[in-house]
Amino acid sequence: MEFSTTTTRPRNVDWKRAAAILYGDWGTSKAYVIGLAFAVAGYSSPWLIGAMCLLTALVGVNYMTICRHYPNGGGVYASVRHRSEIISIVGAFLLIADYIVTAAVSALSAFLYLGVPHPEWFAAASIAIIGALNYFGPKHTGGAAVLVAVPTAIVVVLLGILALPHLGEAVSHIQPLHGGFFHNWNAFVAIVLALSGVEAIANSTGVMKLNPGSTLEKPDVSKTANKAIIVVMLEVCLFTGLLGLAMAALPGLVVANGDVNAPGAEGVRDYMLRYMAQIFAGNLFGPVFGHIAAWAVSIVFGILLLSAVNTAIVALSGISFLMARDQEMPPIFAKLNSFGVPNAGLFFAVLVPAGLVIAVSDMSGLADLYAVGVVGAIAVNLGATSTDWKLALKNHERALMFVTFVIMAVIEISLFIDKPNARIFAFTVLAIGLILRGLAKESSERKAKAAQEAALQAAVLAMESTGKTAASTPSAKNRAATGTAVAPIAVPKSYNGPVLVAVRGKGRTLDFAVKEAAENGQALYVLFVREQPVIAPGDRKKKWTEDKQARETFESLRDKGLGETIIPCYAVSDAPANTIADLASTIGAERVLLGAPQRNTLIHMLRGNIIREVAALLPDDIHLLVCV
Repeated sequence: MEFSTTTTRPRNVDWKRAAAILYGDWGTSKAYVIGLAFAVAGYSSPWLIGAMCLLTALVGVNYMTICRHYPNGGGVYASVRHRSEIISIVGAFLLIADYIVTAAVSALSAFLYLGVPHPEWFAAASIAIIGALNYFGPKHTGGAAVLVAVPTAIVVVLLGILALPHLGEAVSHIQPLHGGFFHNWNAFVAIVLALSGVEAIANSTGVMKLNPGSTLEKPDVSKTANKAIIVVMLEVCLFTGLLGLAMAALPGLVVANGDVNAPGAEGVRDYMLRYMAQIFAGNLFGPVFGHIAAWAVSIVFGILLLSAVNTAIVALSGISFLMARDQEMPPIFAKLNSFGVPNAGLFFAVLVPAGLVIAVSDMSGLADLYAVGVVGAIAVNLGATSTDWKLALKNHERALMFVTFVIMAVIEISLFIDKPNARIFAFTVLAIGLILRGLAKESSERKAKAAQEAALQAAVLAMESTGKTAASTPSAKNRAATGTAVAPIAVPKSYNGPVLVAVRGKGRTLDFAVKEAAENGQALYVLFVREQPVIAPGDRKKKWTEDKQARETFESLRDKGLGETIIPCYAVSDAPANTIADLASTIGAERVLLGAPQRNTLIHMLRGNIIREVAALLPDDIHLLVCV
């Protein structure tokens, strides 16, 4: 008893929003990488920073290829899964390790720039607050990322302009690399950070705008992905390299106990850009303007870094939910609250990074943990993709990707050998992940066995009562297919101007819609949208009979024309407004009925107003009626 509709994830992420999501990770790296580089190499650090920028560009070029070949999601978990479930799980847990440290690093760096006492406690509190806000499922994070990224990019450009007059002095201060190849290699490995944003943008290809002429059946998002990656890659590589070089112009920097001291300012390693702004602007316009410039850099980067915390928390809860839907994590991670947010995944995404930032409370220590996750995840993705002979990769693309994989794999091995804390952290995350996977598989097998036994018991009872096998009757076949004893319906063909009502359950809105449609002799389509932050492959095939709340809603209409003038529709969606508007256009609805949500102002602000979103998406000839 269901009306089958074709609903797809709305492809509404343009290159600007995709670039902002990427910039939230890549763009923040310069806030702490430059200072960390000086701490390990002193006035030789520009050489290491330049090498890191080249690696960033190399990874970016390879991910443009991945985004083109995986237009429905090219992150390590999705793109590798068809090759090997085990490899995809390893890659996914390495990515989870990366997201955990991303949240911790970004939060700590934000408050180091803001200069508060005990920044680790402020960082942990900010992670908890951002997690609490995510309980309500904040919307439009891509749009918010654009608002944060634009002023940051402007500040970076202005800081670069302030640095230009000092480049000659910087070149004269640069020292050659010393200590041998392995010493310099280890120093380089220590600053390979903040590449995980490229995994985030690969995961987002499923919601990117299609190329002109591309279709949903044969999607191509290469123009959106390429433009986003190229713009951010150029900004990050050019300005990180420029500011890394300009740092060498600062006189009197001294490495002491892993930190960097400057004349009149100790411990500037973790807020080097703020110190650079103060010195460069102060030299040109005076000390007052120098302090203003320093605070401008601190505030803008602080906000961007906190935005990166939000992105990491959303990604963490999302990937744990997706893995739970694939039965690779315990079912509790797939349970959603009333706002469509997985509570268990969100709790994990808040508790672990907050605990980590308090336990480590040092940027250098977190940096060691950071690289092992992101480098490992990228290496798994590049290695699996470059050796997938079913993909129509060009020879030069495959060769370049394999070479990049080898480089990333060697970096990962170096991290495991030289960074014992990183090794322990990675193995701990993988071990816990594999234990959770084992519990998930055991739970799945137990449920399957219970269902099998229940079906067998039902078949025996049916045989005893009717003398027939349960599968021999049409109604039994229908029960097996739909999960209910009610026969399937035929969609009305003669009604003009049907009405669509979108509901979350039984209530006044549904009663009003039934009454209105009956009085006007119109067909009524009742749409139940199950909102989820991440859509697993099997969710598109899910039936309303498998959803308890939807089943109760539709069965309440059994005596009111269900299957005749009332057509039940069911969808699992991460964008309910788009789903409602899409179905309204598909069926040629005359009116769309929505209930006014009974929520307070704060929740409206956090989640956005779905009525306003639907109104903006509906064609002009479809009227929207809100039931209060």
